Amino acid sequence: MSILIGIIGKPNVGKSTFFSALTENPVEIADYPFTTIESNKGVTYIRAKCPETELGKKCKPNFGKCVNGTRLVPVELIDVAGLVPGAHEGKGLGNKFLDDLRRADGFIQVVDSTGSLDQNGNNIGRGKFDPLEDAEFVHNEIVLWLANIISDGLVRNLRKLESEGGKLDSIIYEKISGLGIDPKDVSSAVKNAGIPSNLKNWDDQVTIRLAEEIIRTSKPRIIVASKADKIDQSEASKLRERNAHVASGDFELVLRKAAKASLIDYFPGDTTFKIIDETKLNNAQKNALNRVREFMDCNGGTRTQEAIEDLVYKVLGMIVVYPVEDENHWTDKNGNILPDAILLRRGSTAIDLAYKVHSDLGDRFIRAINGRTKRALGRDYVLEDGDVIKIIASR
Repeated sequence: MSILIGIIGKPNVGKSTFFSALTENPVEIADYPFTTIESNKGVTYIRAKCPETELGKKCKPNFGKCVNGTRLVPVELIDVAGLVPGAHEGKGLGNKFLDDLRRADGFIQVVDSTGSLDQNGNNIGRGKFDPLEDAEFVHNEIVLWLANIISDGLVRNLRKLESEGGKLDSIIYEKISGLGIDPKDVSSAVKNAGIPSNLKNWDDQVTIRLAEEIIRTSKPRIIVASKADKIDQSEASKLRERNAHVASGDFELVLRKAAKASLIDYFPGDTTFKIIDETKLNNAQKNALNRVREFMDCNGGTRTQEAIEDLVYKVLGMIVVYPVEDENHWTDKNGNILPDAILLRRGSTAIDLAYKVHSDLGDRFIRAINGRTKRALGRDYVLEDGDVIKIIASR
């Protein structure tokens, strides 16, 4: 799987509903804290324009699928137990929660748009809690968790660095190497964290600043105000002004279930849907779909699909590249057209793609070929979104 996105937030905010809507995996959903104890894992899909439209022939994906020229590229999701204040010290299910997020490339933080829950996820009445206060404490818990990992044995390492020399970047990276963090992000964080030139002046605040920078650069997040079907448009507008995505996981789940039952025609991310046969719907179903339609008309859809795509494409800066073995027919060795769609960070090069496909291919890299122009490309060629690329390697 290309990337892993963690769905995070305090208990009872609707994380599992949001997860289920995106993955169509059944999960336990209930109106009380810590419904999720064991992490839910699943796959969702983000949309990309498939080059099959240029080729005039249907592609055959190894993973995901393609619908009318829209490629659905798989992304792994993990929905973890709710986070409460003090989680980095083990409160609630904190240790388990944070351990489950070690490999995440980015986070979707779900908050309760109705403001009905305290920090522990208990219902205290509508509008009595600022939904976006969650954003601060959850972020702080993750930063403090990472700071604890960095702090373990750090004083001893700093003394060794002063006496024997070496690179601070390398020491920090070694401590967090199991968290899926790029060494480049560690180096960038070390430069930007305001680390004192005299390492004897290092204190807990320096560690926290460093952890903050590492999280900011290596595991960014977006905020999704879910349960948005339960608030009015003025409340929704205020949340958007504060950079939250306003979405309804509940309504997206309704639509996907109805589409799966062939009751409606709906494709994730559509701004509306079409009822296939009204005679198959009972009154309760008609009323539910009418409520969903009203919400979609006001908000331009349920905004659930848009949230995951915004994180992947805009925040994480991913592009989609299509590796092939035949640059003329855009096929693999078995004749399958455009079999793979790979997510890479913007700025990735031909050699990065080679290593992503297989480490051997990277080690034996000679050159690449652009499937559209047929031009030979060097290892440092910067890939563009939608590129079709053949990698040539030594035998």
